Amino acid sequence: MRFQTPLVPGRLIRRYKRFLADVRLESTGIEVTAHCANPGAMTGLADPGLRVWLEPNDDPRRKLGFGWRLVELPGGHWAGIDTSVPNRVVGEALRARVIPELARYGNVRPEVRYGTASRVDFLLSEPGLPDAYVEVKNVHLRRDGDWAEFPDCVTRRGAKHLEELSAMVAEGHRAVMLYLVQRSDCARLRLAADIDPGYARAFEAARAAGVEMLARATLIDTNGVGIARALPVDRSPQI
Repeated sequence: MRFQTPLVPGRLIRRYKRFLADVRLESTGIEVTAHCANPGAMTGLADPGLRVWLEPNDDPRRKLGFGWRLVELPGGHWAGIDTSVPNRVVGEALRARVIPELARYGNVRPEVRYGTASRVDFLLSEPGLPDAYVEVKNVHLRRDGDWAEFPDCVTRRGAKHLEELSAMVAEGHRAVMLYLVQRSDCARLRLAADIDPGYARAFEAARAAGVEMLARATLIDTNGVGIARALPVDRSPQI
């Protein structure tokens, strides 16, 4: 997935009201307000002074002229903060059949109704195969070593998705929870059970019910974000 316009660097002044961020542009020193497409806690990624990258836009339908896309991390690493990016990246990967566990499916349909007033991120189908229901989660929390962790705040909606995926397995379908790690300094995934014990319980129940838990790394730079290698998911009890 490539960004539509070249990104521009700046220094984060503050993030506030969840969806707004004030940034001082490096090129001009001008302070601008950017849209922050992320409702989560963004622990460690919203500290004042961080070097961030914004995507300009001239769409008259948008109230803000910039969207916050990336954070620079120590050691030449990156984190993507836009929670709409993972579905775009995974959608491209599914259609290109580059996720081995799901590469046999040729029909990829996004945002299909299922469960209780929900929409699954992707419904995959192929003659002779059970339908595969795929939910995608954005991951960018890192607190210890090379562990990526999910979630970074309480997500009752996320727990509901796990329950609905379990119901699809009970009906004879495949169900997959795919965690896309949008930072380049992580090598494995585990749950942040201390942040959301309810999600951890739902995760264990779903895994026991047969929901497949996958994690993928990303390749990130100022041109775009792409899917990368598989990452191991911690198999030790999460609760």
